Amino acid sequence: MSKKQKKVLFRIIISFAALVVCGIVSYIFDGMPSWGQLLMYLVPYLIIGYDILKKAGKGILNRQVFDENFLMAVATIGAVALGEYREGAAVMLFYQIGELFQSIAVGRSRRNIAALMDIRPDCAYIERDGEIAEVDPDEVEVGSEIVVRPGERIPIDGIIYDGKTTLNTAALTGESLPADAKAGDEVHSGSINLTGLIRIKTTKEFGESTASKILELVENSSSKKSKSENFISRFARYYTPAVCGGALALALAGPLVRIMLGMSPAWGSWVMRALTFLVISCPCALVISIPLSFFAGIGGASGKGVLIKGSNYLETMSKTKYVVFDKTGTITQGVFEVTAVHHNARERETLLEYAALAESGSNHPIAKSIIKACKTAPDKARVTELEELAGRGVKAVIDGKTVAVGNDKLMRELGVEYRKCHKSGTIVHISVDGMYEGHIVISDVIKPTSRQAISELKAAGVKRAVMLTGDSVAAAEPIAAEAGMDEVYANLMPADKVEKLEWLIDRKNDGETVAFVGDGINDAPVLSRADVGIAMGALGSDAAIEAADVVLMDDNPLKLALAIRISRKCMRIVYQNIVFAIGVKLICLALGAMGIANMWLAIFADVGVMVLAVLNAIRTLHIK
Repeated sequence: MSKKQKKVLFRIIISFAALVVCGIVSYIFDGMPSWGQLLMYLVPYLIIGYDILKKAGKGILNRQVFDENFLMAVATIGAVALGEYREGAAVMLFYQIGELFQSIAVGRSRRNIAALMDIRPDCAYIERDGEIAEVDPDEVEVGSEIVVRPGERIPIDGIIYDGKTTLNTAALTGESLPADAKAGDEVHSGSINLTGLIRIKTTKEFGESTASKILELVENSSSKKSKSENFISRFARYYTPAVCGGALALALAGPLVRIMLGMSPAWGSWVMRALTFLVISCPCALVISIPLSFFAGIGGASGKGVLIKGSNYLETMSKTKYVVFDKTGTITQGVFEVTAVHHNARERETLLEYAALAESGSNHPIAKSIIKACKTAPDKARVTELEELAGRGVKAVIDGKTVAVGNDKLMRELGVEYRKCHKSGTIVHISVDGMYEGHIVISDVIKPTSRQAISELKAAGVKRAVMLTGDSVAAAEPIAAEAGMDEVYANLMPADKVEKLEWLIDRKNDGETVAFVGDGINDAPVLSRADVGIAMGALGSDAAIEAADVVLMDDNPLKLALAIRISRKCMRIVYQNIVFAIGVKLICLALGAMGIANMWLAIFADVGVMVLAVLNAIRTLHIK
C-alpha cells in the first residue's frame, strides 16, 4: 500500500470512529439542538471529505464542473443542508472507502504489469583495458564490448564473442524454457543470463535495443483508443451534465406539480430525491474500469510475448474471422533441410558427401543445408577445379572425379539423363563422371505446432485459414494440407499478395476482420493492408515491430491463438462492465427518482458497482 493510500485509510478509520462517537452522543443527548448536531457531524464529514470538496472547487474554477467530485460534493452538502447530517457524512465516508478499494486494485494491476515488463536494465558493465566499469546503458556506443555475469540482465542487443550460457527470455517471448547461447549467437536486451559469464559486442544503441522498443510500444499503446473507450469518453461528456439537469428538474418538478394540485410542495423530500439521484449517477465504474480492462489486457498479453500496439488493435483482433498466413518462417521454419535422397546408385552418405564437397565453397542456403546434412565435415583439400554456375549449380573435381551438383538445367546442359522427383521441394541432381547418381530433396520444414495452431484458431471461432506464398504450387500445397489450411494461393509476388488479401477482405461480412500473419520484414505491404497485421518471430526485428499492429515475439504460431483468446476475453470483460454498470445505474436512477432508493442504495450504485467493475477488469491480467 502506498503512502497516499495509507493516509486515506487513516482518515477513513478516524472519520468512522468520529461518526460512531457522534451516533452515541446523539443517542444519549436525544434532545440536542440541530446546530449542535451540525457542528458535531461536520468533524467526521470534513476529515473524510475535505479533499473531495477541494477538488470540486478547483473543477468549478477551471470550468470543468461536471465530474464525480462535483456530484459527491453537491449531494453531501445538500444532505447536510436538509438536516441529514449522519447520511451526508456516511455517504462521503463510503465513497472514500470505494475510492481506496479502486486505488488499490488499479495499483495492483499496474504493479503486475510493471513486474511482467521489468526488462529495462539499470546499468551495463563495459570492459576497457582489462578493467570492468559500471556505466549507464545510454552511454554505451555501438561496437562496445560489455560483460554480463550470471544472474544479470542483458542491457543491450549484441553478439556473444566469448563464453557460453543459458538465457531466460521469458520477459521477451513468454517462453519459460531457457535457451542455450554461445559465441557467435545474437542476444537481445531484457534476457537474463542464467549460468555463465559472457562477453558481448553491442550491435545497437540502448534506445534502439529490443527491451527499449518493447517498453516504448507498451507505454504508447494507451494512446490508441478502441471504439469502446471512445464511446465511454463521449458518454461521460454528455451523461454527467444530463443527470445534473435531471436532478435539478426532479428537485423542482415534483414540488411544482404538487403545488398545482393543491398539495404541500414537500421541498425537502424532493430535494433529497434529487441528491440521491446525483450520487447514483456518478459514472466512475465506466470511466475507470473500461480503460483499465484494455490496459490490463495489453499488459497481460505482453507478459506472454504478445505485443499489442493499442486497444484499438485489441478490439479489432477480437473480431477476427479470417486469418491469412505467409508460408516461409510463419507456417514453416524458414530453414531448408535435406528431407530425402532418391534414386541414388551410391550409398546415401557417399552421395551427400560428394554434394557437400562440391558445395563447400558456397554460402547459398541450399549449399548450407547439404553441408549440414553430411555427417562428416567437408575436406576442401579433396576438391579441385571448383566452378560455380550461376542459376544452375556447381561443378568440381573431387578425388579426381568430375562431380556436377545442380538443377534440371545443369543436367540437360551436361547431357545427363536425370530422374524427375515426385516430392515437393528444391531438387538437387548429382552426376559423377557424366553418370547420373541420384538427387537430393531439400524442403522447408513445417513447424511442429503449426497444425495445432490452426486447430486452436478454428476452435476460437476463426472461419477460414488461408495461405499466401510466392512458392510454387507443388511446394505450397503439401504444406497447406499438412497444416490444415482451408485455402492456398501460390506463385504470388508481393503485389499479388496485397491484391489477394483485398479480395478476401471484400468477401467478409460486416463486423468481421481479416488478420494477416507474416514475418514482418518482406510482408510489410500486406501487414499494413490487413485489418490487423501480425508479425511472427519478430524478436529483435525493428522492421516487424514497425510494420505490424501485433507482434508475436517468438516463432511459435500457437501464440496467435493465444492473442485472439486474450482479445476476446478482454472484450467480453469490457462488455460485461458496460452492461452491468449502465444496467445497475438505470435501475437505481429510476428507484431514486421514484423516492424508493435512499442514500445507502445510492452508495452501492456508485461505489459498489465501481469496485466490482474494477475487480472484474483486472481479471484480464490472468488470461491463458
